Amino acid sequence: QVQLVESGGGLVQAGGSLRLSCAASGSIFSISAMGWYRQAPGKQRELVAVTTSGGTTNYAASVKGRFTISRDNAKNTVYLQMNSLKPEDTAVYYCNAEISRDPSPYKYRYWGQGTQVTVSS
Repeated sequence: QVQLVESGGGLVQAGGSLRLSCAASGSIFSISAMGWYRQAPGKQRELVAVTTSGGTTNYAASVKGRFTISRDNAKNTVYLQMNSLKPEDTAVYYCNAEISRDPSPYKYRYWGQGTQVTVSS
């Protein structure tokens, strides 16, 4: 099986920074895209940032210029550096990864358990 374990959430004042980490482990042959989503109370889950195995990145407009996604392929880990945090960034942040468990082209999509980020005004 495969697990995604997140860390790094917490409480921070507006304007502050946090760094989230997500490590994938288990039966992994290769990892394609890795990304971060978030879900605020009463809202749908939304994409925050995603990165491909080749290093291409994409960001939600609301976080562009403030958040940076990166990954360490050797460690099967993706990071989200969040700067200039705003109260509207408050949400549960979920890690997501597209993982192949063998040489076949079939990919499975896995989710982490979520980590709470709270930004106070």
